[in-house]
Amino acid sequence: MSSGNKITRRELLRSASIAAAGVIAAPMINRGRFQLFANSPFEYSSRAIDLVKRSTVMDMLSVMTLDFGKQDKWMANPESFTAADFQPFKDSGINVIHPAIGMGGFNSYDSVLKFFASWNGFLAGQDELFMRIDSPGDLDRVKKSGKLGVILGLQNSDQFRNPNDVDFFYALGQRVSQLTYSSRNFIGNGSTERQDAGISDYGAAIIERMNKVGMAVDVSHCGDKTTLDAFEISKKPVLITHSNCRVLAGGHPRDKTDEAIKKVGAAGSVMGITGVRMFVKADEPTTIENVLDHFDHVKQLIGPDHIGVGSDIDLYGYDKMPPELNKQLRASYKGSYGFREKIDVEGLDHPKRMFDLTEGLIRRKYTDAEIEGVLGGNFKRVLSQIWTVDKQQAKPQPQ
Repeated sequence: MSSGNKITRRELLRSASIAAAGVIAAPMINRGRFQLFANSPFEYSSRAIDLVKRSTVMDMLSVMTLDFGKQDKWMANPESFTAADFQPFKDSGINVIHPAIGMGGFNSYDSVLKFFASWNGFLAGQDELFMRIDSPGDLDRVKKSGKLGVILGLQNSDQFRNPNDVDFFYALGQRVSQLTYSSRNFIGNGSTERQDAGISDYGAAIIERMNKVGMAVDVSHCGDKTTLDAFEISKKPVLITHSNCRVLAGGHPRDKTDEAIKKVGAAGSVMGITGVRMFVKADEPTTIENVLDHFDHVKQLIGPDHIGVGSDIDLYGYDKMPPELNKQLRASYKGSYGFREKIDVEGLDHPKRMFDLTEGLIRRKYTDAEIEGVLGGNFKRVLSQIWTVDKQQAKPQPQ
């Protein structure tokens, strides 16, 4: 492998200093607005730029790429990930991603084991650029490190054959596990399952073990009863990493009811809002303003301290996937998902979308502190609570 294909620490620092200088020296385009990146059509206010720069920006559902062939290449050979591949992540302003995917079925233990092994191999091979986020301390350090933080998680829990497997996958670095994907498993029900059932006794045991080891429970794709049950059973806050408000989207089953959203507030937890078009609004036009309506709705129900971002896309969105992969993805979901011609929302479908979101929150009169919370501070707070293991609980119990 030639040294030209792998970014060095010196090159990274040099590019970062050039980018920083560009922000300071950028010409003012309009009143208080700046062209943040050279040869870019996007302009942002100095307030928005400053908020992103000083926040620990977290996207609690964002995969590395929706080009699965490219992802496989990076995982198989970490050195194939180049400086050019990293630059869009650097420019995005995002400091932490949670690249969880949906995996399940009869061979889920083996396939998930390979998934985390691949990620750990990739992170070890690119440790100058990436940091695996394992603890609250890592969340504190990642911004200053200049690396992209990665929270290992999964959008299903089929890999847990028994509660001891929770400990095993935690040891491999898993810090978030969604209880179900969209269909039923042994734990509970998914959002598009034919019948809406709650969490099983086995599922309750899995949640109890997740609480004990400090692994976050996620219910983004879960059905309504399973979602509500999780909040009742868990002794720690339950996350909704990526969903929207059902009342604003024509009753879409993947979105959450107001009852569930109120549980988020009561638990001191956080709900990440997505920009997936059919989760935002039932008809056209669907715009960034409609996405902002979901932030406002959660804020009105439970307050600004319980809102975050879970975009549910890579940096570029579903509509820029290779066409055949896009077709396969659409075919893998039930008709109730209601795919339309486009899946993404314009303005939130590019690498610098966090700046556009920040501008939107400014338009909606959010304070600086509230915006910093939405951009990552709220998820950082709740994950720090969930990942803190009770020392008394962790002690061996007398026989």
